[in-house]
Amino acid sequence: MSTDFYTSSILPYAAIIIKICRAYTNTQEDFEDYYQEVCLQIWKSNENFRGQSEWSTWIYRLSLNVCLTLLKKNNKQKVASDQIPDVAIEECNNFDDESLNFLYVAIKQLSEVDRAIILLYLEEKSYQEIGIIIGTNANNIGVRVKRIKERLKKILNGKVN
Repeated sequence: MSTDFYTSSILPYAAIIIKICRAYTNTQEDFEDYYQEVCLQIWKSNENFRGQSEWSTWIYRLSLNVCLTLLKKNNKQKVASDQIPDVAIEECNNFDDESLNFLYVAIKQLSEVDRAIILLYLEEKSYQEIGIIIGTNANNIGVRVKRIKERLKKILNGKVN
């Protein structure tokens, strides 16, 4: 990967990639692996970008797809090696703001798709754009965001595990 491509096409969107990778990993090592794989896939796939959406939208979608693929692959490997999947969520201490750490712990308790939706919502993406990235319509996203917010409130208030 050339440094020019990384500097111009990936680095400006690093915050997006970091947030998505953080939401789907529990350890720093996994985070670094996911981040590296997302960057590699962006580089490998950049010729497939057709310009039908914004570059940032494409980055979101690709990042989500890579993270979900890696998550499924890792879960299969854990089950295949007869390990009990670790369902406990490690405390997240990746941010200076403690409330942000609590939010990410709560987000990690959501389903994979709900995590993606709320991350995009927190990035202030429109329901239309979230729908494009997720592959559904804006009305569906509006309903799901409302339900996700209610679930997160319950999780953060300690009413749901």
